[in-house]
Amino acid sequence: MSPIIGITPLWDLEKESLWMLSAYTDAIRQSGGLPVILPFDIDDRQAAQLADRCDGFLFTGGQDVAPSVYGEAEVLPLVTCPKRDLLEDKILRKALALDKPVFGICRGLQFINAALGGTLWQDLPSQRPDGLVHRQGKPYDRPSHSVRLTGPLASLLEKNELRVNTLHHQAIRDLAPGMEAMAIAPDGIIEAFHSTLHRFLWAVQWHPEYLFTTDPDSQKLFARFIQECYHETE
Repeated sequence: MSPIIGITPLWDLEKESLWMLSAYTDAIRQSGGLPVILPFDIDDRQAAQLADRCDGFLFTGGQDVAPSVYGEAEVLPLVTCPKRDLLEDKILRKALALDKPVFGICRGLQFINAALGGTLWQDLPSQRPDGLVHRQGKPYDRPSHSVRLTGPLASLLEKNELRVNTLHHQAIRDLAPGMEAMAIAPDGIIEAFHSTLHRFLWAVQWHPEYLFTTDPDSQKLFARFIQECYHETE
C-alpha cells in the first residue's frame, strides 16, 4: 500500500479558499505516496487523528510565517495566514510526538524552524541587503544559485555542492535546538536542515517540486521521504 502523505494546504487570500500546486502532489504520487490535502480549522482531537492516520507530512511553501510564532513583532508589513500557522503548529507537534516523517519545503522549512524554537529573517532584501538574490523570476524549474551540502543530504546526493532554485524573502536566522544544517548558501543562509532528535525531519529552502520532473537530485529527496513513510505502513 502507498503511504498516505498529509500535505499542508496553500491559502488564496483573494478567493479566501484552499488550493494546491499540482507539483507537490505530483512529486509525492510519482515517488510512491498517496497525497491528501489537509483542512484548516481543526481541533486538537482531529489533529491527533490525522497524525495517527497519515504516514508522513509535507509542509509546503506559501505565505510568510507570522513573527509571533517565534516571539517577535513585525519589522515591516508581511503577508501572513494565521489559520495556516495554527494548523501547521498542531500537525507538526502531533506528528513529531508520534515520530512520523516530516518534510518541509520553503515556508515549510521556515515554519518548522520557528515552531521548534528558532528565529527567522523577516525580509532578506531589507535586513540583509548585501546577500544573494533569493527570489528568482520565472521559470522556476531552473537553478539560480549553489549551496554547500553537508551531513545526510550530502550523503544522499553523493555530492558537496548543489545548484538550486530560490523563491523566498524570509529565511532561517537562528536554527532551532536539535536541528543541524545540511546546506548553506554562499551568503551564509541555511538552506536545509535535519533534526538530530527525530527519526526523519528534513527541510529545504528551495523548491524541489518544481525541479522534480527533470532533476535526479530532487527525485532522490522525495524518494527518501517516501521511503521513510513506508516504514509506517509495515
